[in-house]
Formats: sequence, structure tokens, C-alpha cells
Amino acid sequence: MNIEAFLSASPAVIIHTACAFGALGLGTAMWLRKKGTPSHKMIGRIFVVFMAITAFTALFITGINGDRYSWIHLFVPLTFLAIAQIFYYVRKKDIKSHQGAARGLFFGALLIPGLAAFLPGRLLWHVTVGS
Repeated sequence: MNIEAFLSASPAVIIHTACAFGALGLGTAMWLRKKGTPSHKMIGRIFVVFMAITAFTALFITGINGDRYSWIHLFVPLTFLAIAQIFYYVRKKDIKSHQGAARGLFFGALLIPGLAAFLPGRLLWHVTVGS
């Protein structure tokens, strides 16, 4: 494990990673807990804030493609779209669509790009493998 690689990263990377892991924990808790409760709503709001910060800070992170955005930045607008859908559907009381948007946010905008962060050569690869 090479925690120095993480600690020497830019503030955007540190904030991005911390919020992504926070969202992962909260999102997992959301799936395991009863839906519609006050705690579900509070955890959901915090989860969405973490996801919004994660997406926003991604705009300040480059490196795969030099100083340009890469394919992984496609998840930024998808994240904001899913967040908008989550709130839209819950206000319309369309719970089935709300759940679909929440699943899309968790799996499509958090887990998929999160797994890509562990690919060889990426920062979390260096942190966990130590090379």
C-alpha cells in the first residue's frame, strides 16, 4: 500500500476520492436499509451531495489524456442528469422511476468509474498495489 501517492495528489483528487468513498458507503447503506424512512431521506441527500462534489471535482482532474478530458469524464454529465432525475421523480411521487435513477447513479456513475480508478497506472492502483 502506498498512501503517499494519494497524499501527494492534488486537492481536487483528494476531495474527489474522499467524496466518492463517502458516497460508496452511504449508497451501500441506502440499499441495505428500509426505503422511505427519515434516515433514508437524510442519507440520500448526503449521498447526492457527495456525488455532486465527486462529479464537480472530476472537472479539475486530468492525466489519462494529458491535460485533456478522457472518456471517464462522460460520467460527469450523467451524474448530474441522474441527480436531477432522482429529485424530479421523488417530487412526482414516481417511486419506481426514482429507484431506477438512484440505481443508475450508484452503479452507473459511482461503481463503474470507481472500478476504472483501480486500473493499472491509475492513482488508486498505485495506492493499493504500491507500485
